[in-house]
Amino acid sequence: MPNPAAREFFDELFQCRAERPAIRAIGIDALLRLVPVAQRDTGQSGVVARFLLGLYNGPAHPFDLTELRSLDAGLFDDCIAVLRLDNSPEQEVHTYVHNGDAIWENLRRNWA
Repeated sequence: MPNPAAREFFDELFQCRAERPAIRAIGIDALLRLVPVAQRDTGQSGVVARFLLGLYNGPAHPFDLTELRSLDAGLFDDCIAVLRLDNSPEQEVHTYVHNGDAIWENLRRNWA
């Protein structure tokens, strides 16, 4: 008889692997909506930009999670989807975006 704790661990692992393609697709779609917002010049743009910079390099760009409270519901949901995408990173967030290095450098210059 298998160890119940081990069985629970492997059940959770298999569930996470099964959910990963959907998390990835939803997260990338959300990221592609957030980047243009971060490139604008509004209060919400600054929050989104600082959130993305925090995922890119948290030690260099710490992000206060309470800032997410100022976002409208759609942007908030997109941030959470991108955070879920980055929870088990397959690659750096900025690499999902065409010309991501240059875009994140501009975000750093404008919002860091």
